Amino acid sequence: MSDRSLRGMRLGSQSMESEAGVEPAARQTVTYLCDDGEKVEVIFAMEADVPPVWHTKTGKKAHRADGAEELPSKDKPQRTHWDMLLERRATEDLEVILKDRLNFLREARGEKVKA
Repeated sequence: MSDRSLRGMRLGSQSMESEAGVEPAARQTVTYLCDDGEKVEVIFAMEADVPPVWHTKTGKKAHRADGAEELPSKDKPQRTHWDMLLERRATEDLEVILKDRLNFLREARGEKVKA
């Protein structure tokens, strides 16, 4: 029975292609420094656009050691809900609305409302 069993390779685990003649892409190592002195080295392809700022695994911001400057963004800054609200109403109007809503909530709870 064993002479009839099919023998084959495991699916997806091995390649029939050899690595002879294969050369990896040219690489460069870029060093980044955090404000607290932490040094981070990142490997990029030679033709890659290297960013001037790198965020470390701990969430810190690191700048390139060779002094490449961060370019200012050409995109408009994202507007928050607060920014859009201030475009429609003045701060004094918002304070009046806040006071009215707080009084409404206090009345709903049965608290005494200050005039």
